[in-house]
Amino acid sequence: MNRVLLWAPVGSIAILLVVFAIALLRPSDSDGGDPLIGAPLPALPLTDFPGGRGDFDPDAVDGPYLLNVWASWCAPCRIEHPLLMALREDGVPIYGVVYRDDPADANAFLEQLGDPFAGLAADAEGRAAIELGLTGAPETFVIDEAGIVRARWRGAIDETTWRRSLAPEFEAARARAGADGETE
Repeated sequence: MNRVLLWAPVGSIAILLVVFAIALLRPSDSDGGDPLIGAPLPALPLTDFPGGRGDFDPDAVDGPYLLNVWASWCAPCRIEHPLLMALREDGVPIYGVVYRDDPADANAFLEQLGDPFAGLAADAEGRAAIELGLTGAPETFVIDEAGIVRARWRGAIDETTWRRSLAPEFEAARARAGADGETE
């Protein structure tokens, strides 16, 4: 009897750990209640990015695109950069917001690793990041042809993340934009 009383708390803790591990590690198909998903991209207080790389104005973009918030000081941004370059090669339009970074450093980053962006804007003070509810750089958003946020990924994207989480939403937005273009 004493052994049961001795091991009962240990067994209870082990069961709780298993339940918590399952809950935390279970993949989620939902957007986690992200208030931006399905809503228009908020007005972003952006400034022109110096360096002659093309400007980003969300109101002027035609068709679906990716919005990538990044910085040269951001190690995960460097990790995801080859995928962004490959996506651009595949015809995916990507616009960048340079988050709290020195323009010279950001330009050097792009000169060293390549420039996947169709246009850039600066968020030197982090005010646009607040509007987006940014948790840190990088973050990537799928924006559809109507300016609606369709998907979001916090952190560096890799091939699996792109294929499972972002590409389906991007391709659906691209298909909608194509269908709308056919009826006009």
